[in-house]
Amino acid sequence: MLKTKDTVLEIDNIVKEFPVGKNGKMTACNKVSLCFEKGKTLGIIGESGCGKSTLMKIVMQLEKPTSGQILYHGEDITKLKGEKLRQHRRNIQMVFQDPTTAFNPKMKVKDIICEPLLNFGLIKKGEKEEVAKKYLEMVELPAEFMDRYPHNMSGGQRQRIGIARALVLDPEVLILDEPTRGVDVGAKKEIYDLINEFKSQGKAVIMISSEMPEILGLSDRILVLSQGRVTGEFDIKDASQEAILKCAVETKEAI
Repeated sequence: MLKTKDTVLEIDNIVKEFPVGKNGKMTACNKVSLCFEKGKTLGIIGESGCGKSTLMKIVMQLEKPTSGQILYHGEDITKLKGEKLRQHRRNIQMVFQDPTTAFNPKMKVKDIICEPLLNFGLIKKGEKEEVAKKYLEMVELPAEFMDRYPHNMSGGQRQRIGIARALVLDPEVLILDEPTRGVDVGAKKEIYDLINEFKSQGKAVIMISSEMPEILGLSDRILVLSQGRVTGEFDIKDASQEAILKCAVETKEAI
């Protein structure tokens, strides 16, 4: 997709190679180019191992690309280091597939939610309860949950805590990796509402999901990845669901 005035983040010809054995290499992302726009959700689908998660780790600066650029408002963030990189992390946040792995099991919910704010010096320790209550209400959880530990909560509740933690820094881009896997139907609806609310605020949302109804229902554009390459890109307004599904199925069968 071409860059527009609403483009927040641009992936330009990203290649990511991993060494295999003594002289071999495996290409996880192969010349991937994308644009992410404010107020829009991009859904990414593809078979396991197609490069979805690797691409998002590059966007999050958890992996360095072999070549290519990630441009945030025109600045190549792959070149950032030190304090500039630390400050930039506030702009792009990610909710992981299993939020439990991102939580310290010894920390209470209020500490988990407020940790990013404390790290950036945005609140004082005495403000934790007030802030935790605000964000728990935002993700439709009762204030008393702030004194619970992650293992005392359901999968859906932990997922919403992960979303709350990602939102406290008011990021411009939110990445969601399988946001409703293992979540019951009622909790899914609440998570969908949160995603749409975030988008309505003019933020960019990137969502990886293996559930086609979820991708079709929440996305403005859908990207199909296979073996590290973009094999299809669709605008929901212009493409039929049948065309998107056909591309996804044909891509999977071609592997």
